[in-house]
Amino acid sequence: MRFLILAVEIYRYVILAAVIASWVAPGSNHPIVRFLEKLTEPVFAPLRKVIPPVGGFDLTPLIVLFALSALLRIL
Repeated sequence: MRFLILAVEIYRYVILAAVIASWVAPGSNHPIVRFLEKLTEPVFAPLRKVIPPVGGFDLTPLIVLFALSALLRIL
């Protein structure tokens, strides 16, 4: 159980890093940015089909962070 909680907490930081990277270096080909995209896009892509960007802002990371916070409260 503690491993699952730790994994969810680490993934939350990965999401935050991906969001910051998208602000600082949008469209970057840097290895770290590509790594963060590989970790987050499998979760973000299906949600983007359901929830389009609002006013040019992608709300998908925010929704995933809320869902992970809810999951942590359940665990």
